[in-house]
Amino acid sequence: MSEQEFTDKVVFVSGASGGIGAGIARGFAASGARVILHYHQNQLNAQALKTELEQGGRQAEIVQADLTQSEQVSRCFQQIQDRLGRLDVAINNAGVYLSNVLITEMDPSEWHKMMNADLNSVFLCVQAEGRLMSAQTGGGVIINISSVESMFPVKGHSYYNVSKAGMNMLTRSAAQELGKAKVRVNTISPGLIWKEGIEESWPDGVNSWVRNAPLHTLGMPVDIANACLFFASEKAKWITGTNLVVDGGFSCRAIL
Repeated sequence: MSEQEFTDKVVFVSGASGGIGAGIARGFAASGARVILHYHQNQLNAQALKTELEQGGRQAEIVQADLTQSEQVSRCFQQIQDRLGRLDVAINNAGVYLSNVLITEMDPSEWHKMMNADLNSVFLCVQAEGRLMSAQTGGGVIINISSVESMFPVKGHSYYNVSKAGMNMLTRSAAQELGKAKVRVNTISPGLIWKEGIEESWPDGVNSWVRNAPLHTLGMPVDIANACLFFASEKAKWITGTNLVVDGGFSCRAIL
């Protein structure tokens, strides 16, 4: 991508206070965008990222919201509209990853918590983003961050698998409905992405991934950022309603 390809573009990144979200925010900021850093609870990390970007000559603002609450989602995007006047790109990355539990042992409250955090919140964001982008000249781009588990279920992760699979279909449905307003909607499905301390907290999982993935590495936040930059660029202007798997080839390994 051109270093300044997104100059003057307004880009919203949910869950931008760390990990993949922070990597995406850095990628768009480096490409000239004015980045809106969303956080729910971790204000300290969001503020630190804002300071980092601004010290590097980038533009960043912060918004806070519990994205499972419709009134807070409405307030969040109204703030963006009031402050900046438009929204060009929205990355719906925020979500949770709860502990492993089998279906037969799961408390229904755990199921509902996951669906609310990882699927219902994305619906509320896509709804608000779609309305805002449809009303402005030039439309916009919405990118939902899913997971390879949306297609390849992992034992004990049923509620996560299902929430991400639902996100994939939400993406396709939104792409179908919003295309007439020049709003493109796509999904990115990451594999295992490195974060600080993951080798110590989950050594078996990391070792298994590195051993079995054709490229024999974990992904990095920048890998997901680069995929988002592509989807948001003019190079992807005829791509909507699709899912891009970014997993180092893990999902193509032989089943036997």
